[in-house]
Amino acid sequence: MIRYLIIGNGVAGTTAAENIRKQDKDGDITIITEEDLPFYSRIRLNEYIAGDITEQDLQIKKEQWYRDQAISLNLNTRVSEIRPDKRVVITSDKEKLVYDALLIATGSSSFIPPIKGADKQGVFALRNMQDGRDIISFAAKIQKVILIGGGLLGLEAGNALRRLGKHVTVIEFFPRLLPRQLDKEGAARLKAIMEDMGFSFRLDAVTEEITAEDHTGGVVLKGGDFLEGEMVIISAGVRPNKALALSGDIKCDKGIIVDGHMRTETPGVYAAGDVTESDGRLYGIWPAAMDQGKIAGINMSGGSIEYGGTAMANTLKVAGIDLASAGEIDADDKFESMISSDEKIYRKAVFDGGRVIGCIMLGNTKGFNQVTKIMNEEPDADGTRDRISEIL
Repeated sequence: MIRYLIIGNGVAGTTAAENIRKQDKDGDITIITEEDLPFYSRIRLNEYIAGDITEQDLQIKKEQWYRDQAISLNLNTRVSEIRPDKRVVITSDKEKLVYDALLIATGSSSFIPPIKGADKQGVFALRNMQDGRDIISFAAKIQKVILIGGGLLGLEAGNALRRLGKHVTVIEFFPRLLPRQLDKEGAARLKAIMEDMGFSFRLDAVTEEITAEDHTGGVVLKGGDFLEGEMVIISAGVRPNKALALSGDIKCDKGIIVDGHMRTETPGVYAAGDVTESDGRLYGIWPAAMDQGKIAGINMSGGSIEYGGTAMANTLKVAGIDLASAGEIDADDKFESMISSDEKIYRKAVFDGGRVIGCIMLGNTKGFNQVTKIMNEEPDADGTRDRISEIL
């Protein structure tokens, strides 16, 4: 019987376990996680903060699923060390767990910039269930929130707090919101819509210090401006959790380096999800973690399938506003584009000659899948511009 050990119960680890069981009906599968819940949706934590759903609603796999699949789930368990030479991992309780095949799916953590005062009470990041609980508890006592970072997760957390009646001010280092998903015009349209909802923004701004004196506080911006706020949420991106891999001398650069089969250079050790670096790239998106987890699981249990990358096409909701983007968004106006817009909607297709190479859809994402299909499957087809014009 093969002993499969998976560190991490996010989408990569859980998908891997599911695919191992499909291939190997008898293997011993164990998942270890520091979390106190089975697999849940991190991307819905904002809904939990807003009070729309419960912790139970967040869970994607209930405990019964693990029993049905004969998968052992060890909650509240932290791995402190990996010893690949002995094919064993050691937990913080000094328990030794032996494996034949190991998957590291430890995900990523919120990046906290070196801002003075970032360690003060009332400063949070939102990455896991406990973060959500802590934010809800603290938010019940305050009214003014400062959000450092205008990325997707930050804006979603800010919107959840806005819906609870809080005033939210967003500080963004870049001159526009969602720089990976939106060009200047699309970002300006989103900003205007969110201002109508009650958000305040300071763009192209740098936070120098988070202050807290008595029951008042806020942040000091570069240049000296002071913004008052009782609670600060930092949303400045994520970093792969690779420390555990490094403890076992598993090769890392930006993340854990894997080949097309999701194998590391260490025999018997695989990696998948946000912690991995595949073909020099960190993906950091849910679909990629799912794809990588599936491939890792299949290959760990005797299959042979290669990862070909995951398209960076996202269909999202930002503060309840539909947004989809894919490919080259052409923020610097280097290519030709076709645009359809009004006060609430902004739709753009980007062309390189006769090929559509990217698109943005804000406020109305109808036809997005058609556009991405043309991008991926029919890049040089005759009549592409006419077809895209009909969709926009």
